[in-house]
Amino acid sequence: MAAVEHKKRNWKSAFIILWSGQAISIFTSSVIQMAIIWYLTDTTGSAAVLSLATLVGFLPQAILGPFIGVLIDRYNRKKIMILSDGFIALVTLLLVFVGFYRELPVWLIMIVLFARSIGSTFHTPSLQAVTPLIVPKENLTQCAGYSQTLESISQLLSPAIAAILYGVWSINIILFIDIIGAIIAICTISILKIPTNKKKTDVQSQHAIREAKEGITVLRNEKGMIELMVISALYAVIYMPIGTLYPLICMSYFGGSIAQSSIIEIVFAFGTLLGSIVLGKIGERIDKIGAILKSIGVMGIGLVLTGLLPPSGFKIFTVLATMMGITIPFYYGILTSIYQIKIKSEYLGRVLSLSTSLSMVAMPIGLILSGTFAEVIGVENWFLISGILAILISIVGAMLPTLRNCCKLEK
Repeated sequence: MAAVEHKKRNWKSAFIILWSGQAISIFTSSVIQMAIIWYLTDTTGSAAVLSLATLVGFLPQAILGPFIGVLIDRYNRKKIMILSDGFIALVTLLLVFVGFYRELPVWLIMIVLFARSIGSTFHTPSLQAVTPLIVPKENLTQCAGYSQTLESISQLLSPAIAAILYGVWSINIILFIDIIGAIIAICTISILKIPTNKKKTDVQSQHAIREAKEGITVLRNEKGMIELMVISALYAVIYMPIGTLYPLICMSYFGGSIAQSSIIEIVFAFGTLLGSIVLGKIGERIDKIGAILKSIGVMGIGLVLTGLLPPSGFKIFTVLATMMGITIPFYYGILTSIYQIKIKSEYLGRVLSLSTSLSMVAMPIGLILSGTFAEVIGVENWFLISGILAILISIVGAMLPTLRNCCKLEK
């Protein structure tokens, strides 16, 4: 009994150490991302520049993800996290130095955003793949709730902190904060003892494309996992553009101001925080697939009701935005924990990277569709249609026996 209790304390302390450093790094990165957006808005006033910044931010994750997943599974994940954090800090330091001598050129900011995204493409799936090496399987969903809580707090506070800092400091000083965050994250990772994967010794370990395909093969061999990934990709097409449309529906349809648009962002983040806390409490006792499908359905209901609101319904919209925010941890947090539970550690990096890549590919498709239809039929009607589609995805998912039962089947 004493040995069991010691083991429990060990994984909990390791998880706390890992995520305390990551929480600081995530927060500082969120602050500087917001600061860069405001800097580009302030200096260029160009929607095209902001769109390009978004594009260079997700492009590496969409294109390189599956191949980077191979490297994550092949090499030491702890070292990959340290190197990627260090790389992100190094390219950010370049902006800091340039900012001391001149106004930051847009082209250099784009290059740095692209490079930071490459670092994140290594770091994020490595972190997700390291977690099940530390945390027992029965606690992964609970820990997903805790990690989502930290990310939600970051989303909730970073816009306000960035706004305050941007008003009193120059952009290069704000950027330096992220370097400090990266150093803290590197230090916390360095002191942890993280198990390593067994390296492949056969000739196939030299073929990255073949190893990337192995990730798909592993998904096929796990009943319901391909269906889950398809459902996730379809939902990403609908959900991912919605956040970019919140300011539009707030200001053009509800007749709100920038301040009211910020309120929507805050209540959505608060809902996400609330959902994360609940998930951390009940995560191990719920039907995981059922929770994912219900979260998609509830998001759909929120979108439908938003689309049906009159222009005077802003107050109700804030309630609906909170409700939609609550669904996010029950989707993303549980989805990640399912991959961590069902997929063997030596393949997890590839599978997580593939999942991220599909979401990143879905984003521009969703942006094109939502932008086109919202312009033609009105943003409120696009919310209505998106909600109906999300509800249909939830219903179709519930009708697939292999998907419903995938977390109940033995590996």
